[in-house]
Amino acid sequence: MTFDHTYTDSGWANDVFPAEWKTKLQERLEYNTNWKEVCDVIYTDTNTMFAPYMSSVPSLQSHTRGTPYTYQVFTITSEYVTINQSEALAIPIDRADLAQLTFIKAMDLAELQGQLIDEYLETDMLANHAMWTNFDAGTLVDGTATTVAIDVDINNIFQIIGKMKTLIREANGMKLAKRNGMFIIWTATQFEVLEQFAAANGWNTADYALKNGISEGFMYRGVLNLSSNLHDSNHVFGGVRKLFALGICKSTYGDVQFVNEPATADGALSGIGVVSRIDWEFKAWTNTKGLLYDIITNG
Repeated sequence: MTFDHTYTDSGWANDVFPAEWKTKLQERLEYNTNWKEVCDVIYTDTNTMFAPYMSSVPSLQSHTRGTPYTYQVFTITSEYVTINQSEALAIPIDRADLAQLTFIKAMDLAELQGQLIDEYLETDMLANHAMWTNFDAGTLVDGTATTVAIDVDINNIFQIIGKMKTLIREANGMKLAKRNGMFIIWTATQFEVLEQFAAANGWNTADYALKNGISEGFMYRGVLNLSSNLHDSNHVFGGVRKLFALGICKSTYGDVQFVNEPATADGALSGIGVVSRIDWEFKAWTNTKGLLYDIITNG
């Protein structure tokens, strides 16, 4: 993502490093994150994402040489979602604090602002598990989901990864999986179990993180295994990468507005308001929902 917003001086009485603040926030937003690793992220200023797909597929028909053939009708369905969710993060800085604020502290605040925006997107991604296909204890037994949670331990974590790959094959998703890759975002405790299992079986987990800059992730059994503390309870996310759509308004993402004497419910604040926001929407498209899994677990 390339940021090209232009800063306009708001006539501050003190230097709060506005250009550097925006640069630092944007640098933080460029960090590798789980949602960037697994989602199909679309930065756009249109308010609607479209995903047309063939909802009925033509089939081959018997034909005799020298006789007419028949055209087979098919249907195109246009699926869409509106990008209209919005959250703002406004940081007020008192004018006295502003005068005493060092460059380092200002950059720490700018980085924190970017970090909180990234974490909010990850939290919302993982909260949207109702959009995905259920994967639970019944799935492990015979492939039929029963909503019974899985107790993830060192004896079945290898099986969970394998069963997910089997479901992807059964859904004819291996071509997409080979092109995009597969993933599971575990909880911290489950990630530790996987590390223990992999280490016990002679696997070196350090290389992928070192090469790709992801501190909590490694490839195992052909699956990118990640970790997060932001899951909804009992829900883990897995499937084929770059299928869960995330539309982000590119003109507000990474932009920062600086406001003198910002208004509050009790009157104007003697200071500066530093405001950044995110406008977004997640969507699991109908034709790829079967390759995204809500892995229901205990813990």
